[in-house]
Amino acid sequence: MRRLPLRRLVTLATLAALGAATLGSTAACGDDSEGAGGNSGPVTLRLGYFPNITHAPAVVGVEKGIFAEKLGTNVKLDPKTFNAGPAAIEAVFSGALDATYIGPNPTVNAFSKSKGEAVRVISGAASGGVALVVKPGITGAQDLKGKKIATPQLGNTQDVAIRYWLKQQGLTTTKEGGGDVKIVPQENAQTVETFNSGGIDGAWVPEPFVSRLVNAGGKVLVDERDLWPDKKFVITNLLVSTKFLKAHPDVVQKLVDGQVAANEFVNTKPDEAQQAISDAIGKITGKPLDLKLIKQAWPTLEFTNDPITSSLKAGLDHAVDVGLTEPVDLKGLYDLTYLNNSLKAAGKPEVIQP
Repeated sequence: MRRLPLRRLVTLATLAALGAATLGSTAACGDDSEGAGGNSGPVTLRLGYFPNITHAPAVVGVEKGIFAEKLGTNVKLDPKTFNAGPAAIEAVFSGALDATYIGPNPTVNAFSKSKGEAVRVISGAASGGVALVVKPGITGAQDLKGKKIATPQLGNTQDVAIRYWLKQQGLTTTKEGGGDVKIVPQENAQTVETFNSGGIDGAWVPEPFVSRLVNAGGKVLVDERDLWPDKKFVITNLLVSTKFLKAHPDVVQKLVDGQVAANEFVNTKPDEAQQAISDAIGKITGKPLDLKLIKQAWPTLEFTNDPITSSLKAGLDHAVDVGLTEPVDLKGLYDLTYLNNSLKAAGKPEVIQP
């Protein structure tokens, strides 16, 4: 066998060593990008929310740059707005959304549909802000017999709430709009118009539609806060896909830091927060939300990081009781580790993990 010159052997050995080093470096980079929370490259966080008052922490957090500041320069915030919970959940399922502010009923549906695999609740956001507004001549539950009452969507959080409340009053409803009280699911944007035209006699809706109906001549028959212990019930959660959570727990921690900071801003600077909401909704929809309407609705809401887990479970029980869903085991739905890290760092009381 012909022997290679010494210089050639040295050159080959050097190239081999360089190749091994390059492969090792490439592998290390791969491990870093795939590792849990160790991603040194830029990350995009696609965050969903609704342009309304019950999502005030999200609206203010985006508009005032609070999320961007907490996420840092290595995370690109890509906010996306939705008008309904099911659409936001489908975006999470399809991989088009990493986290979203969402109501309790879509939260339960997402957890159930994915058999507890796809989503986790990582923080609360808001409580309250829901009421039954009716025509002035209606003074009690029994006056609702034969009347038409609107809700935002069949089986949504407010739809469940009124059906359960009516059942407690001895009044029947059906999914098809029959029974003692006829429930008429319709878009919130239509509700004021149908109320004014006489197409409905009332509606169980969230703010700012409660205030709009009151301004249109309606009166509050039931403030939903009065139906819950300590007047607290979840209206908005912060939910994250488990896939994103596993891949980027560091980013999720920063997101929750932003949520806590946004709620601090909303609660300590209400005037600035209300103006930010009006401005932000104007940019998103082309028409700013009337600042007077925001101020009118504001006292009915509490912006809290506590997800009020007991109310979500009770809401599920109510939906089962009125025949709108099947029982769901909620074990594993909540991961409040990140929230409690943020609260502890801010010197605030931690929330008990359910």
